[in-house]
Amino acid sequence: MPALACVDAAVPPPGYSVAWDGALPAPGTFPGGTPTTAGAAASDRPVPWSTDLSAALYRIDGWGVPYFCINSAGDVAVRPYGTATLPHQEIDLMKVVRKASDPKFSGGLGLRLPLLVRFPDVLKHRLESLHSAFEFAIHSNGYGSRYQGVYPVKCNQDRYIVEDIVEFGSPFGFGLEAGSKAELLLAMNCLSKGSPEAFLICNGYKDEEYIALALIARSMDLNTVIVLEQEEELDMVVETSQRLGVRPVIGLRAKLRTKHSGHFGSTSGEKGKFGLTTAQILSVAHKLQRLAMLDCLQLLHFHIGSQIPSTALLSDGVGEAAQIYCELARLGASMRVIDIGGGLGIDYDGSHSGGSDMSVSYSLDEYAGAVVRAVKFACDRKQVRHPVICSESGRALVSHHSVLIFEAISSSTGKSETLSSMAPNLAYFLDELADDARSEYHNLRSAAFRCEYETCALYADQLKRRCVDQFKEGILGLEHLAAVDALCDLVAKEIGAGDPVKTYHVNLSLFTSMPDFWAIGQLFPIIPIHHLDQRPDVKGILSDLTCDSDGKVDRFIGGQSSLLLHELGGVAGAGGGYYLGMFLGGAYQEALGGLHNLFGGPSVVRVSHANGPHSFAVTLAVPGPSCADVLRAMQHEPEMMFDALKHRAEECAGDALMFDALAHAFHSMPYLVYSTAAQAASSGSDCEGTDAMTSDSEAGGGNRDEEEDEDWEFMRCLSV
Repeated sequence: MPALACVDAAVPPPGYSVAWDGALPAPGTFPGGTPTTAGAAASDRPVPWSTDLSAALYRIDGWGVPYFCINSAGDVAVRPYGTATLPHQEIDLMKVVRKASDPKFSGGLGLRLPLLVRFPDVLKHRLESLHSAFEFAIHSNGYGSRYQGVYPVKCNQDRYIVEDIVEFGSPFGFGLEAGSKAELLLAMNCLSKGSPEAFLICNGYKDEEYIALALIARSMDLNTVIVLEQEEELDMVVETSQRLGVRPVIGLRAKLRTKHSGHFGSTSGEKGKFGLTTAQILSVAHKLQRLAMLDCLQLLHFHIGSQIPSTALLSDGVGEAAQIYCELARLGASMRVIDIGGGLGIDYDGSHSGGSDMSVSYSLDEYAGAVVRAVKFACDRKQVRHPVICSESGRALVSHHSVLIFEAISSSTGKSETLSSMAPNLAYFLDELADDARSEYHNLRSAAFRCEYETCALYADQLKRRCVDQFKEGILGLEHLAAVDALCDLVAKEIGAGDPVKTYHVNLSLFTSMPDFWAIGQLFPIIPIHHLDQRPDVKGILSDLTCDSDGKVDRFIGGQSSLLLHELGGVAGAGGGYYLGMFLGGAYQEALGGLHNLFGGPSVVRVSHANGPHSFAVTLAVPGPSCADVLRAMQHEPEMMFDALKHRAEECAGDALMFDALAHAFHSMPYLVYSTAAQAASSGSDCEGTDAMTSDSEAGGGNRDEEEDEDWEFMRCLSV
């Protein structure tokens, strides 16, 4: 332990009094006397850092392919066309952040962070890649029908996302899936401008009003299919269709026996939440036959579960469903579509493995090939015409196209950082401890002189526990307890038993922007979006702004409990803040996010590739919800609140400046506003090291007696 080198070298006289001439120990000396040689120094020289090392550290080449990379400037870049993106078409995320957040007078948009950046070019590429994968599988396997997917709008109901998918998918007949009345209205409106062949799949629990809406959509020449989730829904469909005079197209959701383990498999298997058993499927088919409506039954739907880990499980489930499809065709139903549901997973952690919910072991092409082969095999055996294959792949479509950018505003270690300010009086406080505690303190010093570091840890723990008990009993003062905390933290740090992890405080609400992390333990790739050409040397966790102990990110991809980050204010050429990005969060997070602590959603920009110096254009910019917006969402009336507060301020002799501040607060976002100067001060305030301690010790003067000098020397040697 280098920090104890001077203690090890000293020969203390009785009473542990150490003569010290003020000289610090030579760098590189270790207990045991191993000298530092030129050869050793050369071997210990750190390897120069590079963007390739950052890409490997943060697994960008795993989860980020083919849409994210690190450019030569050390920034994360977006490749809007995947592998077909040319170098000059890459979009630098930091340039997007500056464009969005710079004030309007300097050419920016004046938006506040956090910032959600959407890339519709990536969304279009995902949709085209999915369709191409199925087209390739269909042609290479000699399949006799086509692929025609739908987007489940529950994944992200944002207007522009849904409209983009309808527009981008129109050449392929790509449709929408709805699971509620509101989603059905949304889908009806969007598909009115889309392909007439596009499916409108109506899933979820239904009442008469829902079914009436679906039948109205059918009468508007939308290709609507009502999927029965429960057997009782059939009676409502028949009665409502007869009342409205619209003949329905009906689908069944089958409850398969195939089930995969993990969180996302809970909706599959015989005990799944949705679907009909084999007995119920037969009952529905026989009832439709009696009603002369068996020709209305045209679609079979099933869902193995989200994030299907392997093609082996996928083939098993699709094969089982294809057998049910063939049996319904044998019974006389006019079957023409098999809807394989969702389940197409994405690789959140970059491991390309099927062992957890965070990754999958297949590519798009492998997924599509497994589906096509399983359906073809079952239908060929039963001599059934190959059906149209439909999928509801929402997560795989929208996850990549959104990036959440947020700022780290300060950091702390969670350990005592008051040692330097207490330095002149530290020995005094320690010497004032009660006899038993002071005995533990002297034992600790003695062990340190003997370089018995495990014993040091034992005595430090005993000293701390004893002093905490005495503080609770009122025997010990606050200054004395702080001195003991500082001593024990420093000892733990120097013997390697301390916690080196820093907490980075981020200007974000985890519950609003990353609800799946808190709710189900979903991990997302989180990395710095700049300075990636420089070595990150701080282990950190993230703590959000909410007054909730769950508002922290302390689990990261790769099974890590911390994330390597750069020291705030410690990166070369750093100007402004320190920005991090959460990737692959385009599905579910916006719809599930709440208003915990009344923190609203982020500002949003849509960024498309464009020819120009920065390779992008912002096509839409929406400021995040203001304080007034989130208050209004909770049934408050901001206008009346402002009037009441203004009246109260006037009664208390308030002036125009106070009124302006009130009005500004209502119209600004709930998140913090930090200037560059404040960030610099914040990053400087948590610095640790011997420079500050040396300055404080010198400022303390020479007014202490020999015992205090001895104690302070002990502390100083620990800290070197």
